[in-house]
Amino acid sequence: MAEFTTLARPYAKAAFIAARDASDLGGWSKALAAAAAVSQVDRVKTVLSAPGLTAQQKADAFVALCGEELAEKQQNFIHVLADNRRLALLPEISVLFDLYKANQEKSLDVTVETAFEIDAATEKKLVEALSKKLDREVTLSTAVDKALLGGALIRAGDTVIDGSVRGRLAKLAEAMNV
Repeated sequence: MAEFTTLARPYAKAAFIAARDASDLGGWSKALAAAAAVSQVDRVKTVLSAPGLTAQQKADAFVALCGEELAEKQQNFIHVLADNRRLALLPEISVLFDLYKANQEKSLDVTVETAFEIDAATEKKLVEALSKKLDREVTLSTAVDKALLGGALIRAGDTVIDGSVRGRLAKLAEAMNV
C-alpha cells in the first residue's frame, strides 16, 4: 500500500495544483472519485491490463466509461495516467487529492465509534472540542460498535484516539504479558 501511495503522490499533487489554480477543487474531487470507482470494476480492470491495447485506447475507453463526469482537463489527466501506466492508481490518487483538498480548506472528517448512541448535545461538544484541538473545521460521523464495551474510538485523518474500554483492556493485557 505504501508503494501505491508513493507512486500516486505526484499525480495527486499535480491534479490538486491544477484544480486549485482553476478554483475547482470540488469538481476535481468528484471527478477523481468517479474515476476511482470506475477503475475498481472487475471488467474495467481486465481491459486496463490488456496487453493488446495501447495507452491511447485504454484512456479513450476509460474516458468513455466515465462519461459526463470528466471535464476536458480531467480527461487529459486520465490520458497522462494511461501513458504512464498509472490508471490503477486512481483510487489512491483520489484519496490523496481529498487529503490535499481538506488541508487547503482546513477541514477534517472525523469518525467516532462508541458503544452506545451519543446525543446531539454531546456530538456538538465533541465537534467544538475537536475543532479547537485540531484547528480544523470538523465534520463528524458517528457509529455504534458494541464490541467497544464503553468509551470511544476517534479517527481523525491518520490520528487515532482510543479511549475505549476494549483498547484499555488490550493495553493492560499487553503490559501484563511483558
